[in-house]
Amino acid sequence: MDRPDCDLQRLNKTYARFPVVNRLLSGWRRTYRVRIRPLLAETGTASLLDIGCGSGDVARSLARWARADGFFLAVTAIDPDERAYAFAARAPAIDGVTYRRAHSSELVSEGLSYDVVMSNHIVHHLEPAQLNGVLRDSELLCRGVALHNDLKRSNASYVLFLAGFWPLGLGSYICGDGLVSIKRSYTRTELEAAVPWPWRVERNGPWHHLLVHDHEPATSLHHRGDGA
Repeated sequence: MDRPDCDLQRLNKTYARFPVVNRLLSGWRRTYRVRIRPLLAETGTASLLDIGCGSGDVARSLARWARADGFFLAVTAIDPDERAYAFAARAPAIDGVTYRRAHSSELVSEGLSYDVVMSNHIVHHLEPAQLNGVLRDSELLCRGVALHNDLKRSNASYVLFLAGFWPLGLGSYICGDGLVSIKRSYTRTELEAAVPWPWRVERNGPWHHLLVHDHEPATSLHHRGDGA
């Protein structure tokens, strides 16, 4: 699905099925409760940047969960791929969620900053230099906590994903690309060796790693209202 000449109909079906995969596997509900909701509880509002948002489903979920808890999360969801941006922008509007076709480096050049910077399933797509660039951009863009969630490579992950998600692969790239993604992803030891200090690798459920970079204590964050 990364290829510029891939079938657009299959690609859009893949984007449409991402919410099922992310809801079942990615652990963002737990990450929201543990990492993002406590920050919101301090001020009632915060800003978040989703790098490489794909279909935008995680961005929308985070905004909805915050609203259900009585908070406001201003989310900027970016993706450099025109096809991903177009799909996300067609989704039903969620208060506080905006989309941009952009690289993280463009936002750095604009001087923007956010309380939370995050991504889902982009780390394994990046070459080492690209990964270092995204992590550097994340540090520059984030005034709170940066969270990059990615797949954990293991034989169990591969077999169970194939067994459980092959129906979603019918007419889409979910199954084939998902298996390739698992093969390309890191073990914990490999990821710890690949990222610079002070980034740390944490377990995020049985199938994911969470790259974490804390900037300031949550109590010292000041929401400036930019970046959304």
